Order: sequence, then structure tokens, then C-alpha cells
Amino acid sequence: MNFIIPQNYNFKNKILGIIDYSTAIFNIIWYIITFSIINLFFNNWTIIIFLFISLSFPITIFSIVGFNGEPLTYVVKYLFNFLISPKVYLFQKIL
Repeated sequence: MNFIIPQNYNFKNKILGIIDYSTAIFNIIWYIITFSIINLFFNNWTIIIFLFISLSFPITIFSIVGFNGEPLTYVVKYLFNFLISPKVYLFQKIL
């Protein structure tokens, strides 16, 4: 059997076909930072687990579902660039 793959087809490397590698690295860094900060302030494991899940679950859901196929790292980059230099273009149509 011969499979014909078009040349303009873009192979996206993903972990288990779900998450991009850059997004997975971003998630792991986020998990480490949040766990270490929470662990500094609280000693009770139930509070630590509750806060860790509360802060990590939305990021995990956004990384799995995505924003119209965009990796989470690109979305964060676009938002950060917009916060630094917000540009709003207003065009007035002259009749």
C-alpha cells in the first residue's frame, strides 16, 4: 500500500496526539512554580492539594482543548505582546 501525503501537510508532534511539546513543558513549569509557592505558605496537605488542583486544572483544560488549534504557549505570547503594546486600530469609512 502506498500512502500519498501532500507536501503542504503539516505534521504536528504531540504527546499522545493531544498536547504539543512546548505546551507540555509550559504546563510542567507552571505546576512546579504553583506547587512550590503553595508549599511555602501552607502546611496542611488538603489545602495544598485543593489549591494546586484549583490553579492547575484550568491551564490543563486550556492546553488540551486549545484555542482553535493554537498551542497555549502561542496564546500566552500573543496576550503578553498585546499587554506590552496594545494597538487598537480604528478605521473610519468615508462615504
